[in-house]
Amino acid sequence: MRKLCRRVAAALAGLLLATAGAAAHPHVWVTIKSELVYAGDGSVTGVRHIWTFDEMFSAFASQGLDKNNDGTLTREELAELAEVNISSMKEYDYFTKARANGKAADFAAPKEYFLAHKDKLLTLHFTLPFKAPVKAQNLDLEVYDGSFFVAFSLDEKDPVRLVNAPAACRLALARPNEASQAQSKSLGESFFNQLDASSGFGAQFANKISVKCP
Repeated sequence: MRKLCRRVAAALAGLLLATAGAAAHPHVWVTIKSELVYAGDGSVTGVRHIWTFDEMFSAFASQGLDKNNDGTLTREELAELAEVNISSMKEYDYFTKARANGKAADFAAPKEYFLAHKDKLLTLHFTLPFKAPVKAQNLDLEVYDGSFFVAFSLDEKDPVRLVNAPAACRLALARPNEASQAQSKSLGESFFNQLDASSGFGAQFANKISVKCP
């Protein structure tokens, strides 16, 4: 995704420079919906992500993909773009980190991924399965871009669901600090150009999902 974002950002450079605050990160905005999928034994098998991109990114990323010019972008027409998104995100661990009982829980390669287009917005659907099912009293996930090139935010109405989770499990969410996000706008592009995903800067803007089970 990051490589794709950079290509689109380059194409948008003139437009970005003409808008207020264009010199500051982030350049792409993503609204998150996620599902934690549980097996019958109470273990979590993976995370289903549903990520909706902002209108500007959606327009430029999908430009020229309506092959039959019918005004509708089908899943088939968006398949190559979905593949680019998924393959590009591998380098950045799919912007998703998980810990089970305080220890890192690793994901396998994404599956069941596709892009949809509705109301001028692109939405990426994909499942991140754990390498091994996770059965933990405390499961913590964070979604963020370490370089803050992409800003992630939890959907306001229905951000996270527990699918087939034990009844006693409890979900808690924490959104990024709005004051920190606002302060970042005062930092110039030269500051962000020195960062990469491993810098940890973007961790302060992480969306945090926590599940506690008996």
